[in-house]
Amino acid sequence: MNNLQTERYSRHIMLKEVGENGQQTLFNGRVLIIGVGGLGSPAALYLAAAGVGTIGIVDDDAVDLSNLQRQVIHSTPDIGRLKVESAREKMLQINPDVNVVAHRGRVTASNILSIISDYDFIIDCTDNFTAKFLINDAAVLANKSYSHGGILRFDGQTMTVKPRESACYRCIFPEPPPIDIMPSCSQAGVIGVLPGVIGTLQATEAVKFLLGIGELLTDRLLTYNALKIKFREVAVKRDENCPICGRNPSITEPENIC
Repeated sequence: MNNLQTERYSRHIMLKEVGENGQQTLFNGRVLIIGVGGLGSPAALYLAAAGVGTIGIVDDDAVDLSNLQRQVIHSTPDIGRLKVESAREKMLQINPDVNVVAHRGRVTASNILSIISDYDFIIDCTDNFTAKFLINDAAVLANKSYSHGGILRFDGQTMTVKPRESACYRCIFPEPPPIDIMPSCSQAGVIGVLPGVIGTLQATEAVKFLLGIGELLTDRLLTYNALKIKFREVAVKRDENCPICGRNPSITEPENIC
């Protein structure tokens, strides 16, 4: 590291769990963030600040005025811009050391395996069940660890999946709910500060995974209620009959879920 980098990451370097070697490990790390909206905003900002060397961001949406109440990586002048372009600009302003790879578009059954193949860890910051089940299945098939996150109204949840070592998303939720049962944030609303809590936890998991330190949030579903400021941890376990990571999986390739 040069002198400027030593100063920039000095608070990391003084941690015995990180040090110079750990910071170099972060430089060499590759994290993919799928969705740069509410959850993806804090995750992207903090991973860039931390010096994660390559950060991929995936999104097909443009910045809308209604996004700005919670999607803090974007600002008023960004309205109408692609989110991946707006987010990349802010990440590089925070830290020009990092390489931000913008993937414009949605993840689909046909492209997700090729997109995630270049990354060490994945962060699911999407806002719909179609994407969440697709990401889980692709991560398990590709043996990629990832962080799940979800928010709605005043409630959020997150967990980390290490394929074939811990419970996956389908171990807990085997099938997506009917589309008309669970509303989205655009339909039901979300308190603006909530994704900051959950997205930052997801970024923390990514950093810990790259460094190999601490205890990951595996086999534990962490829920958070903003009205009561209460966290609750629910123990979960692998399901031997899980359709993707069980003994006899029925899902052998990514599928688009309607």
